[in-house]
Amino acid sequence: METLRTDCLVIGAGLAGSAYALQAARRGLQVELLSLEAPLVANSDWAQGGIIYETARDPGQLARDIVEASDGTSHPAAVDHLVREGPAAVKELLLDDLGVAFDRDSAGGLEFTREGGHSSRRIIHAKDLTGHAILSAVAARVDVTPGITRRAGWVAVDLLTLSHNTDTVSDHYAPLTCFGAYVLDTASGEVRAIVAKKTVLATGGLGMIFLHSTNQPGSVGHGVAMAYRVGARLIDLEYVQFHPTVFFKKNAPRFLVTEALRGEGAVLVNARGERFMDSIHPRGSLAPRDIVARSIHQELAASGEPCAYLDLSAMRPDFIRNRFPTVVGRCAEHGVDVTREPIPIVPAAHFSCGGVHTDLSGRTNVRHLNAVGETGCTGLHGANRLASTSLLECLVSAKFAALADAAEIPGTEFRLPDPRPWSGPARDADPTLIRQDLQLLQSTMWNYAGIVRSSKRLTRARRILLELREEIQSFYRGCRLTRELIELRNAVQTALLVVHAASLNPRSKGCHYVTEEE
Repeated sequence: METLRTDCLVIGAGLAGSAYALQAARRGLQVELLSLEAPLVANSDWAQGGIIYETARDPGQLARDIVEASDGTSHPAAVDHLVREGPAAVKELLLDDLGVAFDRDSAGGLEFTREGGHSSRRIIHAKDLTGHAILSAVAARVDVTPGITRRAGWVAVDLLTLSHNTDTVSDHYAPLTCFGAYVLDTASGEVRAIVAKKTVLATGGLGMIFLHSTNQPGSVGHGVAMAYRVGARLIDLEYVQFHPTVFFKKNAPRFLVTEALRGEGAVLVNARGERFMDSIHPRGSLAPRDIVARSIHQELAASGEPCAYLDLSAMRPDFIRNRFPTVVGRCAEHGVDVTREPIPIVPAAHFSCGGVHTDLSGRTNVRHLNAVGETGCTGLHGANRLASTSLLECLVSAKFAALADAAEIPGTEFRLPDPRPWSGPARDADPTLIRQDLQLLQSTMWNYAGIVRSSKRLTRARRILLELREEIQSFYRGCRLTRELIELRNAVQTALLVVHAASLNPRSKGCHYVTEEE
């Protein structure tokens, strides 16, 4: 197959990847945007609560909330950058350009809500489908913007680097340099190379390496695994945030129950109806996520109950139905009337606070390789993420990566050789084996590297995963590529990286909680 060539290859079409593509194309760059089979299959689409739009006279309070939620570990420069640049990023793209339909009050002003860890109401929202409202507007604009080619159903396999994928001897000694990726077209089954001046990892999170997760299927840390294989620096991977409130009912799917419910007055209770958070943290049910998730975990471990509950009785039924129609509808599908009874909930893996290390312009230690959104890690979140910072981080990181690339590309000489042709076996993989391996991986991570960790549990997880990786690598080398096989390969590598990072950090901080209790 002919090699494709472009200015910018963007791997992932969630909010970060799509926003980068828009910003780059508007500055005259040609963009190849890899997305899954539908434009809105991304974690951004499932974000319910909202996006921070802090326009107060004291923006320093937001910075203090971010640092407090991180257990004092956020990178100050990253926090300052987000707080300073965030309002303009939201106003320029979402409000002025796209006119996203955020909820407004009777006077037409934006309606603000509050979530856990926030000291004030500073979050704008579109009912409880904020991510969908934002991403659908951005995706629609992407699809009519000249210079962007969306490749639906194309999945990145491996990054191309001068030291790995050319036959020129001198390239072996060059600094680490990315020049695109091998990509699988899932419709045809063919693998082809896309050569690019700039490659952008925007693959989202890694929550689906755990048994219970709020993430979209396939969110297994693709960008982290691909970056690791070419020598990129990774950081803070032990910090995986578990969302405290995910719907729980036997034989029903898990789904996120937005934190904004607690911002509007819902409280966490145990099976006896007791408000157990009030004695744990001054903000009670609105404590930072790591504290709430761990408290629920400990409450369930002590009581033997399968779940805790979210009590909405402080809110009027008509307000609940109007403000949270998605939660109301999804719970009703599974027999729970939230206007009359509490919502059964458990914690689940939600957001990766770590990732591929970048500067504030998305640059990694590999030349011409960027990472944005949840895939990248500037240190903004430290050990724990403040609610509703993720969509804002997507916008800000995408904007500044695109600005830097647009400034650099015209005056830079790029070495963009033809990579070695891809060759692979034709034997089909057994889907049953793929599913079984993934289930073992997810159960291992949930049981031994989840909300509460210990050195013994992590050692056991590492032993199981190392053996599983050997099986998967043999499997991978012997079979024709599919999306599921690529996901399995990246999932086991990401899982091992998370376990390794957790093993190296003996201190409990934020959402990395270590105990020697067995």
